[in-house]
Amino acid sequence: MNGPGHVLVVCTGNVCRSPYLERRLRQDLAGTGIEVSSAGTRGLVGRDMDPTSRALLVRAGADAEGFAARELTSELVAGADLVITAAREHRAAAARLHPAALRRAMTLRDLADLLDGVTPRELADGYHGESTWVRHVVDVAASRRGLVPARQDGVDVTDPIGRGPEVFDRMAAEIDGALVPVVAALRAAPSA
Repeated sequence: MNGPGHVLVVCTGNVCRSPYLERRLRQDLAGTGIEVSSAGTRGLVGRDMDPTSRALLVRAGADAEGFAARELTSELVAGADLVITAAREHRAAAARLHPAALRRAMTLRDLADLLDGVTPRELADGYHGESTWVRHVVDVAASRRGLVPARQDGVDVTDPIGRGPEVFDRMAAEIDGALVPVVAALRAAPSA
């Protein structure tokens, strides 16, 4: 069970938000060994990502090639150390498919709030390789739930499907901003 771990990203159709988030995470976590994949609660199976999400990824310098949308399954949820969702409805859907994953399924913005301000030293304390690094980061985030007030609004990442480029820009800005503390925590694994 040791090692870096696996992150699963979830949205609805797996063509706009989750592909963008998946590929930005892959870009930001390059060299860590952490695996990142995505799926949709109503995945448009086999479809490529939305062209506007693709263009935003290319502009950010991320790899947009070889993507195909998938349907979220209980096996995918069970195999993930962390399930990052675009919205609370996706978190609930993941938990319905695999109830044991409820503790390690979080919206991107809730996860970012929980990890904001956590230092690499705080993350390293208590980690002895008994689980994956990703699962350890999830445990640290979960332990802060009573200390960090939960958002009452602004939790869900804007869904841009069928909307104009400015809405896709908003989605990308929301994701990119929330990724900062998440990536910092996931990259903070102590050296072997």
